[in-house]
Amino acid sequence: MKDFVKPGNTITVPAPAGGAKSGAGVLVGSIFGVAAYDAAEGDPVEIMLDGVHMLDKTNAQAWTIGLLIYWDNTTKKVTSAASGNKLIGASTEAAANPSADGMVRLNGAFTS
Repeated sequence: MKDFVKPGNTITVPAPAGGAKSGAGVLVGSIFGVAAYDAAEGDPVEIMLDGVHMLDKTNAQAWTIGLLIYWDNTTKKVTSAASGNKLIGASTEAAANPSADGMVRLNGAFTS
C-alpha cells in the first residue's frame, strides 16, 4: 500500500513547555503519549500512544480496575477526575488512596 507510512503506536512531536521526561506523560494539542526519552522544550521527542504504563497519579484517589483515567495537564499527573482534563485511557489495576502512581492502558485516541 503506497500511502501507508508507519503503524503509529509511536510518533515524534515537539516537547511541550517544560520539556519531556522519559516515562512521563506528554500532551501536545490533542495528542497524549508517554515520552520514550528526555527532551528539552521544543526538541523532538518520541511518544508512545498506546500500551500499559505506570504513571504518576493524583495521590488522594482510589482506583478500581477499568476506571476511566484522564490527564491533568496542570499537575502533569493522571487522575480519575474528568472535569477539565483529557481522557487518555483506563486503569488496569486497583490503586490505593494514597498512592503515587497507577497502571494505565492508553486508549491511543484523540478524545476530549
